[in-house]
Amino acid sequence: MTTLGLIRHGSTYWNKEGRIQGHTDNSLDEEGLQQAAAIAERLSGEQWDFIYSSDLLRARQTAEVIATRLGIEITGLVPEIREMNGGLIEGTIESERVERWGHEWKSLELGLESFEAGLLRGSQAIKKIAGKHPGANILVVSHGAILRSTLKGLIPELDVSEFLKNTSITRITQAEDVWSCEFYNSVEHLNF
Repeated sequence: MTTLGLIRHGSTYWNKEGRIQGHTDNSLDEEGLQQAAAIAERLSGEQWDFIYSSDLLRARQTAEVIATRLGIEITGLVPEIREMNGGLIEGTIESERVERWGHEWKSLELGLESFEAGLLRGSQAIKKIAGKHPGANILVVSHGAILRSTLKGLIPELDVSEFLKNTSITRITQAEDVWSCEFYNSVEHLNF
């Protein structure tokens, strides 16, 4: 059985402002670094063999904190698990989107990557990572929207309607070709 811990990156200033990040390469804020340290401490009591990260800075910084605490090297940066492309809405908050495109902005073609495209991209990337390390325990640090899409691609019956919190971990397993979710969006380590 292969086990994967899917982790959303720590918080950024844009998270706090409600700005769409997408492919914009933002760094963690101070709280994000504290959150990364907290998930790293939680994971230090478990056995993890490999750690992969999105190539975007906020995920990479989170993975670096975890890797340092666990005493393992980051195995690879994977562009296929970077956040969903936010198109023209990247860098904006809701009121700015309404001002620019009106209340029906969600129905317009603004260059956003579709849920389906993210589902395909993310689930293929996770299958490829798992295929490289059968039977291993693998951490993957990525982003909220792409992780939810990815999970839906791997486990179609899984309810992914709840947004993933910063540094939440979702643990999934693969036994032969069957994917299962042990837990979703766990943030017990943030009780500080």
